Amino acid sequence: MATRMQVVLRLILLCLVAAAIMKVVLQASSKKHNKWGKVLSVGGRRFWKTNALNNMKQTSQENQQMLEIAETGGKEIQKHVPTPKHNALDQAKDPLRIVHLDLKGAAPQIKYLEQIFPLLSAFGANGILLEYEDMFPYEGDLKVLSSPHAYSLEDIKKIRSLAKLSKLEVIPLVQVFGHLEFVLKHKNFTQLREVTMFPNSLNPLVPGARALVVEMAAQVLSKHPETRWFHIGADEVFGLGESQESKNWLHANNGNIGKLFLDHVTAVGHAIMEKQQGIQLLMWDDMMRTSNVEDIKKSNLPSIASPVIWNYLPDFNPEQIKHLISKYQNAGFKSVWFASAFKGASGIDQVWTPVERHLKNHLVWLKVIASMSKYPSISFQGIVLTGWQRYEHFTALCELLPVAIPSLAVCMQALKYNGNMNKVRAETNHILGCNIQLEKGICEGSGAFPGSELYHMIYYIHTNLQQETVNMMKNFKGVFTRYHRKYNFGNPRNLGFSIGKLKKLLQAWEAYLKNFRIHMEDTYFADTVEEWMEENVNQHLDHLISTVEDVERIIALSGRPKSAKALL
Repeated sequence: MATRMQVVLRLILLCLVAAAIMKVVLQASSKKHNKWGKVLSVGGRRFWKTNALNNMKQTSQENQQMLEIAETGGKEIQKHVPTPKHNALDQAKDPLRIVHLDLKGAAPQIKYLEQIFPLLSAFGANGILLEYEDMFPYEGDLKVLSSPHAYSLEDIKKIRSLAKLSKLEVIPLVQVFGHLEFVLKHKNFTQLREVTMFPNSLNPLVPGARALVVEMAAQVLSKHPETRWFHIGADEVFGLGESQESKNWLHANNGNIGKLFLDHVTAVGHAIMEKQQGIQLLMWDDMMRTSNVEDIKKSNLPSIASPVIWNYLPDFNPEQIKHLISKYQNAGFKSVWFASAFKGASGIDQVWTPVERHLKNHLVWLKVIASMSKYPSISFQGIVLTGWQRYEHFTALCELLPVAIPSLAVCMQALKYNGNMNKVRAETNHILGCNIQLEKGICEGSGAFPGSELYHMIYYIHTNLQQETVNMMKNFKGVFTRYHRKYNFGNPRNLGFSIGKLKKLLQAWEAYLKNFRIHMEDTYFADTVEEWMEENVNQHLDHLISTVEDVERIIALSGRPKSAKALL
């Protein structure tokens, strides 16, 4: 009897010990998982909640997990952690990650957007900022604003549908003050310019100015009835205060140019919100940086809009941004957004995206985001990763979107993993199917992302076409100069040494560029293909073509005297 009792007691003791061990193991597992899921904390909220444990499975499922853990000795516990879920409230509290698509140049065809939207979602984006400019199908008196290649109304519906499938918020952007070159270049609207000679900025005080931008915004809003945010631009209002109307106003208002800006933006903002109830306005912040806090308060702008503080430099001072956050908090703004850059901010005609430069920009922004708990009265709502296609309507194209996909991937993962570069590299390589080389600014390997063919072909053109042309011309140094071409003479013997290599190089490039053009035309509209080729290819290709023609002509002359008259 005593022996049986001892056995029972031992069994009970073993059960208690086993239960204690399992409890310790489970606690360690929870802590370990929380460490993996740890992300940047912003004002008590998590910036990236990809691994947050928001929901637990039913008790029976938990019990089954405990049995499995016990059987495996507590190994690989993470695979049993339930998939995290977000309810609507949690999602609303998370700062948004918005990818800016600048359509003022090289607007992609819809079929490319169809491929790229799921990729943006895979990167961690949950919204897109669409800066339509002249790609929107304006109607009525505004029809003249639309490009010949503008999207159709059906295209707009398709964009919205595709974005919804990829769970991307669509935020339209319509400029209402500065950067209105695409509007003010037209004869119908030149009288609305702030500076008569320049199409950059709107004169806020002339009749019809406010009505124009409100109607533009209204037309865009009418095609985006589900949008929660609307961006009104309002950056870089160059020349403000130079029109006679503005000078008169400033004379009567103590020269307060900040108030002139605020009055227009606030009035336009109210008018836009009347067109569509419930939307929240966003605006670039740069024109308010020198404004008086009291003027901002009195304008009532903080009640209808949120500033988007932007800086695209790789080494900007975060303290300057913190100063602006404090200023906007004191001015009464309840929320603030930030804007970084993944392309289009390193050179007015940049062809190849400097990935490391843009990564550094985001690493500095992480420092700013980490400081948001110091500002209890203003919340951080999101960050816009801008991808500028032109500096303005009249300037050259910056990097094409496929070229910047690796940069976007790296920058988004840097935000997601709080700058942990081991995770950034691993995740980027996994998503893109190529090996990112930050120092070289390239993604090595074939790549599996939409546009990877263009990515590699543009890199080849960028690094080889000009250099190979220059190197080839060295073969004709001293024997076929501009002077020889001008007077149509030369020694066929000297020219014959290199004409074969010249023709072979030309033929190789013509074949390569024919294939390249096919890929370009599959992604972009005809005007973009022509512009990119003209800016980056034709000058070098034309040089090769004209040299072949001239050399062959001179060789055919069999060493005749130079012409008496210049041919050029």
